[in-house]
Amino acid sequence: MKKQMQLPNPLKTPSLLQKLQWIADPVGYLERAGQAYPDIFTGEVVGFGGTTVFLYNPQAIQEVFKNDSQKFAAPGELNRTLQPILGDYSLFMLSGNCHKRRRQLLMPSFHGERMRAYGQLICTIAEQVFIQIQENQPFLARTITQEISLQVVMQAVIGLGTGGEVYQRIKHLVVELISDVFGSPLTSSFLLFPSLQKDIGAWSPWGKFLRRRQQLDELIYAEIAQRRSHTDRGCIDILSLLMSAKDEEGQGLTDQELRDELMTLMVAGHETTATVMAWALYWIHYQPKVLEKLQQELDTLGESPDPMSIFQLPYLTAVCNETLRIYPVGMFTTPRIVQEPAELLGHMLEPGTIISACIYLNHHREDLYPDSKQFKPERFLEREFSPYEFIPFGGGVRACIGQALAMFEIKLVLATILSRYQLSLTNHQPEKPQRRGVTIGPSSGVKMRVKARAAYTL
Repeated sequence: MKKQMQLPNPLKTPSLLQKLQWIADPVGYLERAGQAYPDIFTGEVVGFGGTTVFLYNPQAIQEVFKNDSQKFAAPGELNRTLQPILGDYSLFMLSGNCHKRRRQLLMPSFHGERMRAYGQLICTIAEQVFIQIQENQPFLARTITQEISLQVVMQAVIGLGTGGEVYQRIKHLVVELISDVFGSPLTSSFLLFPSLQKDIGAWSPWGKFLRRRQQLDELIYAEIAQRRSHTDRGCIDILSLLMSAKDEEGQGLTDQELRDELMTLMVAGHETTATVMAWALYWIHYQPKVLEKLQQELDTLGESPDPMSIFQLPYLTAVCNETLRIYPVGMFTTPRIVQEPAELLGHMLEPGTIISACIYLNHHREDLYPDSKQFKPERFLEREFSPYEFIPFGGGVRACIGQALAMFEIKLVLATILSRYQLSLTNHQPEKPQRRGVTIGPSSGVKMRVKARAAYTL
């Protein structure tokens, strides 16, 4: 009988306890694993389909990313955790050639001139949301950034005007749906443990989720049908662009495929972007010198700068990168499956082994990021990191397709807020990371207040 290969550096904690630690304290779980084993370890976390080998060595990550359509395939079925929300035909769920074709179809909608067209809209939304906050009244930055990001999705992605009933109903249902599954570590368990997904009535947690999802689906399909019957070639929202996109064989997206991609953008896209903006506001105001440098840089733009000028600001970019480094919203890259015997870091891996790059531990390597627990934007001005050393959006064929639009939005929103308002944290206790669905967000939501309108404005 053939002897089974030993997986590299298996954690000694019992499997069930590992899973519970991962759910309750994902950062603590990873830091303990990183202290025990450098570069690579084998662990048990919920949502990955089984025992997983985690890498946080840039050379090993490069090997995986460069061979992830051959040696290390990235099948969509390993992302089944999000299937109840995103559906079966989201880009997340596709594999192989189907994934490649869909990605090629979607890519043009998220780059170049398409992105620039949303610049002024993003700035306007940020101002309209913030102007409603009363001076000296405490608010949660995470709630405000979620409102901004959701409005960007509703208007730039779906193309809905703010005054309509459909807009309000879809927005309300998306907020409720996210609360159902991302609101706390407890509600997140319904995604992580399929056995809990029992519909035992409208009053039950999963039953409530399913009924809200059904209501949202009805509104989305109605909007798609209305768009198909009234084609407007002048529309530049992403839904309109996706509806007109054709692959090499002249085939467009079906209604169900459109629905699943919209759900991906509405739920996964806006939730992650909102979390990054909340973390950024926290760090900027937790360290006054960072705020001072940012304000000085924004002052150089003059009045009414072009959004692309904001996007290209070096220190603003460094602040955003450091925010994504220190607490990346996703802790791991999309998992891969070893397709043929492979060696990584001196360890032989058999076909069928699940592997994933650990973004969090990679971003806290002391050899790359000295004093990694400290928020230091300057590190991104002093050197350029490779796409295997800094991986907030993943990499390879599974890199986040919306990363350019997300960074554009984050920078424009931060610049708009900081140039118009003087904010402060309501307390200076360090913000702790906490599970929020499949992402990691600030535990208290970042409590702030508006001190005054700033004298400097873009």
